[in-house]
Amino acid sequence: MTFLYALGAACILLVLWLGYGVKRIGSISRGEPIRARNNAALLLVDLQSVFWESGPYSNRAKQSAEAVILNEVHAARSKGHPVIAVRQEWSIPSTKAVAWLTMKGQAIEGSAGTELAEVFASLPGHVIVKRVQDAFETGELDALLERLDVGTLRIVGLDMNYCVQKTALAAQNRGYDTTVVKAGTLSAAPTEPAENRMMSLGVTIC
Repeated sequence: MTFLYALGAACILLVLWLGYGVKRIGSISRGEPIRARNNAALLLVDLQSVFWESGPYSNRAKQSAEAVILNEVHAARSKGHPVIAVRQEWSIPSTKAVAWLTMKGQAIEGSAGTELAEVFASLPGHVIVKRVQDAFETGELDALLERLDVGTLRIVGLDMNYCVQKTALAAQNRGYDTTVVKAGTLSAAPTEPAENRMMSLGVTIC
């Protein structure tokens, strides 16, 4: 009987631990409100081999988004705006476990495919690793944008419903002038709820 109680308790703790991982994956950080800043930057979200090449996106959708992303990069460079890539590596134990169970182990720290897809690899001047959907979670992006005096962000990448949305909302929480370029994003599911949520909280969708 004692063994069964212990087993039951262990199962409950495991479920709670995994639930914490799920919650952490989708959380949106607040951060400190930014001061007035003069510069803008282009943020490339999760344009990694494992997602771009093996994700649930059609070739036609990828070709269309790729053209827009490359145009956005060209425009940013022509204005002297930094191009920053953030890429996913699940590295927190609970989120790694969730990734193994629900995401086929994709983008776990040290696994194949976490590098930027070849077509995008040479584009960014800065690359940051994120641990959850919100690219601001670790504070590294906050520090880089402060150093670059960036107060305006344009965001493209994957997936509109997840990492793009959570990163845009975290940016908005901090006071960035935030725009998501819809044609430069991809999604495996309808995006209207995510777009409505972002717009209701002040993010521009163009």
